[in-house]
Amino acid sequence: MNDTAGAAAREMWKLFEPVHAVTYFAPEALTAFEEAGLRGWRRGYFAGRAAPLGPVGPEPVTAAFFGFAPGTVARALPSVWDITPPARALEIRRAGARAALERLLAGREKEAARAGRLLADVALRLDHGGRVLSAANAATAWPDDPLERLWHAATLLREHRGDGHVAALVAAGLDGCEALVLRSGIDVPRSELQPYRGWTDEEWEAAGARLVERGLLEPGGTATDEGRRVLAVAEEATDRAAGRVWAGLDTEEPRALLAPLAAACAGALRFPNPIGLPRGGQE
Repeated sequence: MNDTAGAAAREMWKLFEPVHAVTYFAPEALTAFEEAGLRGWRRGYFAGRAAPLGPVGPEPVTAAFFGFAPGTVARALPSVWDITPPARALEIRRAGARAALERLLAGREKEAARAGRLLADVALRLDHGGRVLSAANAATAWPDDPLERLWHAATLLREHRGDGHVAALVAAGLDGCEALVLRSGIDVPRSELQPYRGWTDEEWEAAGARLVERGLLEPGGTATDEGRRVLAVAEEATDRAAGRVWAGLDTEEPRALLAPLAAACAGALRFPNPIGLPRGGQE
């Protein structure tokens, strides 16, 4: 995969990720899950994001989501399925995302519809081999509603990229907690990563000790040059893995359409955030 396609994949991620991420941050999305009986953001998060996999237990979700503490996942799954079965969770997730986009993209409906069609064309070209979450989401029905279609396409693209990112981190010899500790030693505060992924202080410190032993982290928690290099290599591998679908595509129109939509959706996010999305597309 050439560098141009990888660079395009990263730039497009910065634009479609905010569209997808409203499901984690926008009040409409959070309220939709709470009204369904899923109290606390973790229950809604795991129910919504894991629903395409079916009524699974914590083990495959811990593996697929990668950065979450196993105990945190187990406190939500499989018990959430007794409250909201996966098919219903999918409906709630999509309705909450649509309500958020309806507010955030008011006055930009035409642009959103066009962007949704363009992203859908790309998402339909994805190869899901080795990518469990993107494959599971691809098996769900495409919505007819323009805003839902935009969100669904963004979701397929981000889960496809995320699956590749997990593979890159595993290839770098990092476990889920270590990857977060290393990232916190570079640019994302520990306060945005540890509590939302559910790791205890003991687990976090143990992961840090392993990274120090490998020469990837200073004892004070700052990443070493080698630690930065390891994570940079993983990010480059993520871009390459996501770049195949963008190779040879003209991204000028989707970028122009998505830029103001992404900026509007970013209004529902906070910066810094636990997904590592930069403010305004700036690293």
